[in-house]
Amino acid sequence: MPVNFDLNDLYAFRALVEYGNFRLAAESICLSPSALSRRIEKLESALGIKLFDRTTRRVTLTLYGQTFAERSDQLLMNFELVLADINKASQTRTGLVTVATVPSAAYYFMPDVIRRFQARYPRVRVKLIDSSVGNVIEAVTSGQADFGICFARSLQPNIEFLPLIGDVYVAACRRDHPIASKKNLTWRQFYQQDYVGLDKTSGNRNLLDQMLAHIIPERPSVCETRHVTTLLGMVEAGIGIAAVPAMSMPSSEHSVLTHLQLTDPIVKRTVGLIKRSGRIQSYIAAELEKLITEQYHSS
Repeated sequence: MPVNFDLNDLYAFRALVEYGNFRLAAESICLSPSALSRRIEKLESALGIKLFDRTTRRVTLTLYGQTFAERSDQLLMNFELVLADINKASQTRTGLVTVATVPSAAYYFMPDVIRRFQARYPRVRVKLIDSSVGNVIEAVTSGQADFGICFARSLQPNIEFLPLIGDVYVAACRRDHPIASKKNLTWRQFYQQDYVGLDKTSGNRNLLDQMLAHIIPERPSVCETRHVTTLLGMVEAGIGIAAVPAMSMPSSEHSVLTHLQLTDPIVKRTVGLIKRSGRIQSYIAAELEKLITEQYHSS
């Protein structure tokens, strides 16, 4: 017989058996009486039997309902035991997951991911390889990393790319900088400021050079770094402003740093998860990948 009801319907049934009153039963499982009534009707329709005799004062089980109540209690108890066993196994599972990631994702994106993952798997260690996009791809290709987090770039046929986040570039500055009160800044205005840039080994620098080829900076950068995280350190120290991916910025409550939208044009990159095609992931690596994709995968 096909199953045309779900666990919530069984929990609704058990509540009504326990309380014998639609209002009280509905309150116990945070439903309205009408919603509870619909669940019971759905269950009766799926089973093809009448489970309750209803009067204006009382709700009592039919003979079929009594039999079903005994079996459903056992079913729910077994289900809850399985969940408890899974949770216990999660708490005791050990191992190592290696993730290669570009530094801009490692700084604020990955700590939140790791914090949530370790709440479920406290004995699993996560190793981060934070490096350039080219090195991230190489780590995944060679099998050094279980999977990687980086932005879209020409990838080898044996590498899969799953888009996660559309990331725009913003102007990072100190809160006490003269431009901090503005809502946005054009790229031409950006290049009129003292700014810190990325050197030509940076994947972000290559992307910006391609997208902004029509804009000639009025002045060179006052300093160049290889990674976005170092760039933000220079901004915080008051060396200048910087163009950085929005995901690399700290929260809006940061005491020193803030950012402005960069326009004309708005430059975007797509950050995603990469992995080697056909590679069979370990259980814990698959669980970390699942946690990331369930929260961030746009499709």
